[in-house]
Amino acid sequence: MRRSEFVSGSLLFASLALGCSEDPVRDGNPSWSPDGSKIVFYSDRDGNSEIYTVNVDGTDLQRLTRTDAGEGYPSFSPDGTKILFDSGVDENLDLYVINVDGTGSPRRLTSHPARDLSGAWSPDGKKVAFMSDQLGGDFQIYMMDSDGSNQQRMSGHSRNFFPQWSPDGKELAFHVEEDIYVYTMDGTPRRLTRKPDNGMYPSWSPDGKQIAFMSWRTGGDDRNHTDIFVMNADGTDQRQLTKTDKGTSIDPRWSPDGKKIVYAWLPKGMDAIGAMILYVMDSDGSNQRPLLPNDDK
Repeated sequence: MRRSEFVSGSLLFASLALGCSEDPVRDGNPSWSPDGSKIVFYSDRDGNSEIYTVNVDGTDLQRLTRTDAGEGYPSFSPDGTKILFDSGVDENLDLYVINVDGTGSPRRLTSHPARDLSGAWSPDGKKVAFMSDQLGGDFQIYMMDSDGSNQQRMSGHSRNFFPQWSPDGKELAFHVEEDIYVYTMDGTPRRLTRKPDNGMYPSWSPDGKQIAFMSWRTGGDDRNHTDIFVMNADGTDQRQLTKTDKGTSIDPRWSPDGKKIVYAWLPKGMDAIGAMILYVMDSDGSNQRPLLPNDDK
């Protein structure tokens, strides 16, 4: 089984789908190690979607998981000792934790029959935010202790996706339908983008002053043409970082020092089954390069 990505309304999320080894390689959902030396991501380069790490210069590619299911949305714990990810190993998407070197058996954190995915550690490592369709239908944002206990729903309306913590741990950014919101821990929302100048997949800068995100505003109604943008944390000064001639740029993540952003690029867009390549750029959008040396536009 392999992991593919598709669009359903405003939702781009991981699903499990049959595939074969000669299909284009898809690397996605990148996230930085706390010291900025490595990037963790999922890849189906070995015929099945698994979790990998690689040095920022593209060397020392390491495969951490080996299952018959698809894994995705990995992230390092704040202390750098563990990696959180979701997996369909039990024919249902749940959240797991594994040692950073891949040793030992993954520890399961959720066990609801619904889909639990896209987990994000709080800055102190004590909490995990994630998205789930436990209520049936639309995804909502949930929070739990890092051992999987004390799960509680944080959002309560519309469709809510891909939460990310502010660096001070006081707010969550995620997209609601096709726009980015920031929620305080008491549930007070602030809307930062407004369709058609939409925003999805938010990522905080390490100083908490900016948020990187994806938008298709430069492509009009063509959702297979998206770029990476950045804005102030209050939604002001929205500006474009990538200028994608074709395909789709998604899922930006800031480096811990705030100098780099890693993101995924799909040459054929989100609606087509094709390659997905990880890119790294300076935080002002310059010096774009493929993360893995053998990948290129």
